[in-house]
Amino acid sequence: MKRLLGVALGVLTAIGGFVDIGDLVTNAVVGSRFGLSLVWVVAMGVVGICVFANMSGRVAAASGRATFEVIRERLGPRAGLANLAASFLINLMTVTAELGGIALALQLASSVQYLLWVPVAVVAVWLVIWRVRFSIMENVTGLLGLTLIVFAVALFLLKPDWGSLGAQVLAPSVPEQETAASYWYYAVALFGAAMTPYEVFFFSSGAVEEGWSIKDLAQSRINVLVGFPLGGLLSVSIAACAAVVLLPAGIAVTSLSQVILPVAEAAGKVGLAFVLVGIVAATFGAALETTLSSGYTLAQFFGWSWGKFRRPAQAARFHLSMIICLLIGAAVLATGVDPVLVTEYSVVFSAIALPLTYLPILIVANDPQYMGEHVNARPVNVLAMIYLVIILAASLAAIPLMIVTGAGS
Repeated sequence: MKRLLGVALGVLTAIGGFVDIGDLVTNAVVGSRFGLSLVWVVAMGVVGICVFANMSGRVAAASGRATFEVIRERLGPRAGLANLAASFLINLMTVTAELGGIALALQLASSVQYLLWVPVAVVAVWLVIWRVRFSIMENVTGLLGLTLIVFAVALFLLKPDWGSLGAQVLAPSVPEQETAASYWYYAVALFGAAMTPYEVFFFSSGAVEEGWSIKDLAQSRINVLVGFPLGGLLSVSIAACAAVVLLPAGIAVTSLSQVILPVAEAAGKVGLAFVLVGIVAATFGAALETTLSSGYTLAQFFGWSWGKFRRPAQAARFHLSMIICLLIGAAVLATGVDPVLVTEYSVVFSAIALPLTYLPILIVANDPQYMGEHVNARPVNVLAMIYLVIILAASLAAIPLMIVTGAGS
C-alpha cells in the first residue's frame, strides 16, 4: 500500500509540476492566436520529455552520477564547458522568468505592484531550498499546482463548440491573420516549453540526492509516463480556454491577467482563487527547481561539493551560486523588463540549447561503461534518435524564425 501511495503521489506531483510560467504563457499565447492548431506540438513535446527524463533518470540510477558529472567525463572539459555555458544561461533566464511569474501572480492576488513582490519571492525560494526537505518541497508545490486543473473545469463551463475545437486539433492550419513563419516560430516555442532542460537537470540530480538505484526505476517510469502526459493535457486546457474566449475577441496575450481571464469568465471568483493558487504554486515550484538546477550544473561540472541535503557550510560554492542566480534574476526584473517577454524568449532559447544536453545523455545511455546492462533498448533508441532529429531541426530553425517574425510579433 505504501508503494502504491508513493506512485500515486509521484504521478500527481508530475502533473502539477509539469506546467510552469513558460507553459502557462506560451500555451495561452498560442491559443489566443492559433486556436488548437498547434496541439500536435504539445503532444510531440510531452513524448520527448518522457523519453529524455526516462533516459536521464536511468543514467543517474545506473551510474550514480548526475547530468553534468556525466557530460564532463564523457565529452571532456572543453566540449563540456560549451555545453555548461549555454545550458546555464538558459537556466538563468528561466529562473528570472519564474521569479517574475511568482511576482505577477501575487500582484493579481493583492493588487500590490509586482516589483515589490520580487524580493519576497527571492527570499522565500532561498528559505525553502535551505530549510525544507527535498521530498516535501517537490510534493507540496506539485500537488498545489494541481489546482490549475481549474482551466479544464473552466473549459467545460464555457460550453465551447467541441466540433470546432476538434477540427482545429485534427486538421491544423495557419489562421488567415497569421503567417506560416509565425506559426512555426510558436511551434518551436511550444516545443521548448515542453522540453525545458532544467526539468532534466533537476530530475537526474534529485535522483542522485535521493539515492536512486535500478529498483527505483519502475516507479520513476510510471511517474514520468503517466504524470507528464496528464500535465500535457492541462497545458492543452490552457490553450483551449484562450482559443474559446480570447481568440474570437481578438485579444492577444501580453500579460498574466489575460491568461487567467477565461477562468474568471467561466468560474467567477472561486475559479479565480483556484487559478491564482495554482499559478503561485507552479511558478514557485519551478523557481525552486531552476535555482537548484543552476547550482547543480555548476557544482557537478567543476567538482564542487553539492546537494540540497548539505548545509551551506558543507557546500559553500553550491549554495553561493544559487544565491547569486536568484540575485541576478531579481536585478534583471528590477530593470522593469516585462517578465512575460522574458518567459517567451526563455522557452525559445531552451529549444536552441536543447541538443547540447540531450545528445550527451543519449550517448551515455548507450554506453555500457556507465550503464552496464541497462543501456537503451532498441525501441527506445529508435524513438530517441527520431527525437534527436526533431530537436536539431527545432534548434536550427529557432533563430531564423525569431528574426523573420520579430520574435513572433
